[in-house]
Amino acid sequence: MNRWMLAAGDFTTLGGMDRANHALARHLALTGREVHLVAHRVSDDLRAIPGVFVHDVPRPGGAHLAGAPLLARTASSTARHLGNGTRVLVNGGNTDLPAASWIHYLHAAYAPRVAVSLRTRISAALGRRYYLRAERRAIASSPVLVCNSRRTADDVQVAYGGSERCQVVYYGVDPLTFGAVTAAERAAARAALALPSDRRIAVFIGALGDRRKGFDLLFDAWTTLARDPQFDVDLAVAGTGGELEAWRGRALGAGLQSRVHFLGFRSDVASVIGAADLLVHPARYEAYGLGIHEALCREVPAIVSGVCGIAERYPRHLGGLVLPDRPSATHVVNAVRAWRSAEDAWRGRVKQFAATLRMRTWDDMAGEIAALLEQAA
Repeated sequence: MNRWMLAAGDFTTLGGMDRANHALARHLALTGREVHLVAHRVSDDLRAIPGVFVHDVPRPGGAHLAGAPLLARTASSTARHLGNGTRVLVNGGNTDLPAASWIHYLHAAYAPRVAVSLRTRISAALGRRYYLRAERRAIASSPVLVCNSRRTADDVQVAYGGSERCQVVYYGVDPLTFGAVTAAERAAARAALALPSDRRIAVFIGALGDRRKGFDLLFDAWTTLARDPQFDVDLAVAGTGGELEAWRGRALGAGLQSRVHFLGFRSDVASVIGAADLLVHPARYEAYGLGIHEALCREVPAIVSGVCGIAERYPRHLGGLVLPDRPSATHVVNAVRAWRSAEDAWRGRVKQFAATLRMRTWDDMAGEIAALLEQAA
C-alpha cells in the first residue's frame, strides 16, 4: 500500500500555501495513493475523493495559535498509528516526529511588525515564540526539506543550516483558471467588483494583519501618486486582517476614498487579477508569492520586491519590475510611473514569461514532490 500522511493547517483553495497543499493532496489521491490529511480545514472536493481520509483537528475560537499544538499532536499520533511505510510530509513544525517538511514560510526569516492593538501584539509575540520553537525542532529532525524557492532554501541555511537536505520545488498553477485575460473578462471583472471601467487598475492581494506584505509602503506611494492630476491609476486592495479598518480610515483621511478601493477578503483571486492592469507587491518577506505568479500567468505585469521568492524566476528583461530587497515608498512610486509610461511594452514583455509559467501545472509540482519522497524512502 502506497500510503501518505500530510499535515497542514488547511487543504483548501483559499490561500497560497493552502492551494499548494490542496493540489498535492488531490494529485496523490487521484494517482492511486491512500492519503490521510490531518488539518483544521479540508475542502469538500478532497473529502469526496475515494482513498482520502480526513483527520479533523479543531481550531478553538478560530485561533491559529490555539489550534497549532492540537494539530501537531494529532499528526504525531496519526503517523504512529499508520505505522512504518507511511510517507509523512508536514508543513513546518506540524508534528513532533522526524518527518519530511514542506517549507512554505520560514518564521526565522522575518519578525512581523504588528501595529494594531496591544492584545494582538502580545498574541503575535507568543505565536512567534511557539512557531519558532516548533520550526527549529522540525527542521533539525527532518530528513528532507522541500522549499518553495531558492530564497527559502537560503533562509533555511542561514537560520538553521542543513542546506544538503533542501530540495527546491516551485509551485504550479491551474493554466485554465489563470490564462491570459481577455478584454471581455476584464470588463466583467471590473463590473462585478464595482471598479471604474475608465481608469487603469492596480491591485494588491495580501493579508492586512501586519506589515509583512508592504501595504504601508504601497499606501504611502499611492498618496504621492494621487497628488498628480495626470495619474489615472486606481488601487484595488484584496485582503483582510486586523489593520483593514485602520487603512480604510487612513484612506478617508487622506482623501483617497475614490482612488483606493478596499475589496475585503476575496476567494475569486483569478477574477480580481482579471480586473487589473498591474499588480504591486512590495513585501518585506515573501517565501514565494503565489498571487504574483498567478498574476503573471494572466499576463498582468507584477512589481515585486527582490525579497519575494518568485523574483528569482523573473527573466532579465523583466528586471525593471523588481524592487530592491528592502523597498521604500519612493521605489514603488518610481516603478509604477515607469510601468505606466510604457504600459503596452511591459504587457508584451510579460507575455512570454506567462506562457512559460503556465506550462508548469500543479500536477507537475505534486509529481516532483511525490517522486522526491518516494525515491528517498
